[in-house]
Amino acid sequence: MNKLMVEGINQYMDEIIERWIKRMKEEKGERFFHFMPEHLVEKTSREFAELMTSNIRETTSIDSEKINDFTEKIVRFGWAIKFVNKAIDNFSNVVFELLEEKGVITDENLRSFMALFTNWINPLRESIIDAYSAEWERTVSLQKIALQELSASLIPVFDKISVMPLVGTIDTERAKLIMENLLEGVVSQRAEVVLLDITGVPVVDTMVAHHIIQAADAVRLVGAKCMLVGIRPEIAQTIVALGINLNEFTTKSTLQRGMQAALGMTNREIVEVDAL
Repeated sequence: MNKLMVEGINQYMDEIIERWIKRMKEEKGERFFHFMPEHLVEKTSREFAELMTSNIRETTSIDSEKINDFTEKIVRFGWAIKFVNKAIDNFSNVVFELLEEKGVITDENLRSFMALFTNWINPLRESIIDAYSAEWERTVSLQKIALQELSASLIPVFDKISVMPLVGTIDTERAKLIMENLLEGVVSQRAEVVLLDITGVPVVDTMVAHHIIQAADAVRLVGAKCMLVGIRPEIAQTIVALGINLNEFTTKSTLQRGMQAALGMTNREIVEVDAL
């Protein structure tokens, strides 16, 4: 890359970063630069600047390892791909405007510098977006697996009584996994009462209710009773508003009340014992 441009960027790097941060804070819906600790914002901004200038010399190729490391970090920070594109655009614009102000870019060399910027930014953008997309897909896949493992296990809590805590959104794929684990668990644990705890389910709509009713019906077919617990007031209002019929199985507001009812169904109860 042109030696004049390299020297200009190196000389004014601190000012470039400062202006870039200011411009990023002005982006609509921006959260990272406003809510993260100042030292983390500064550190991440410098890492981004180093990444953007990693191929600043014609003899230097794009550092894929550095790109992968940075995209892994910003995915954890929650940067959307649109925000990443804005970051690249803003950095390029800030560099161009500042070099113009400092007299590095003039009317005489403007066309040459525009070509230099195109050859500098476009390959970087493509590499960063590709790495970001791959990291995002990997992260989503890992989160999905973790969520499935955490929220689709049938847990025996008492003899003949088991609980399945459900966490997160229930889609068709997760409903299938829940159904499989539920039926296998009921049979292997010889459960007579199963409590489906939806405390961790943020929204119960018609589709979610349909999956829950299907699970309850399947449990009854293998000879056990199903109880729905963890029904918060807002969930109850939604169920009523949607006209969802849950009359065929017992419902309780909390897991504690559900456990008391389950003990009653199996002819047991919790009693207090006087201390000796």
